[in-house]
Amino acid sequence: MNKFGVSSILFQGDSITDGNRGRNDDLNHILGHGYVFLLAAELGLQAAGQAPHMVNRGCSGNRIADLYGRWEEDALSLHPDLISLLIGVNDVHAFVNGKQDLVQDRFVRTYRRLIEDTQELLPSTAIVICEPFLLPAGQVGQAWQAWHSEMSRKQEQIRKIADEYDLDYIDLQQSFIDACELAPAAYWLWDGIHPTPAGHALIKNRWMDFYSKRFMSDSGISVGGQAYE
Repeated sequence: MNKFGVSSILFQGDSITDGNRGRNDDLNHILGHGYVFLLAAELGLQAAGQAPHMVNRGCSGNRIADLYGRWEEDALSLHPDLISLLIGVNDVHAFVNGKQDLVQDRFVRTYRRLIEDTQELLPSTAIVICEPFLLPAGQVGQAWQAWHSEMSRKQEQIRKIADEYDLDYIDLQQSFIDACELAPAAYWLWDGIHPTPAGHALIKNRWMDFYSKRFMSDSGISVGGQAYE
């Protein structure tokens, strides 16, 4: 760790984190073109020469089961100081499209196993859970009640997991709801799921609120989970 927080950060999740990232060493594309890139830019400027090394392993289309299936290679083997996890919207999508048997009880059990494996094998690695989110735009808006109901269930489950394992938690759903007072839902999430540039900037700001308070405070690195709303 350094005075700017941590030495390495791993971002994990689905297409929102993936950001159409490159799969080679091209620094223009390796972090994708979303909130991870924006965070790397901001921290790189603030902490020039001491910025944490950032790794993006988000994969478009992933559900929690997909993420767990690649967790050893794409998380545990990397030994990051901090893991930022944003997952869940594809599990909601599967449920809304009639695949309920794939995404209910298994979601919570698999999420817990992922956290427990990480805490057992990487006990010094911090984890922050980013809340999955939706807005009534595009395909989501056309079946809003179904999407909203299942997402609310997933959000409640994920928040309980964060509390159970004493993990930091970034509340993103309310941030997007509040943002709709400034511009319509599609301005932030063009199809109700995927962020626009402004939407990615909103995630970046909420994530920086967490990071600055948790790792860059004058009092040093804090201990224990906290919700950042």
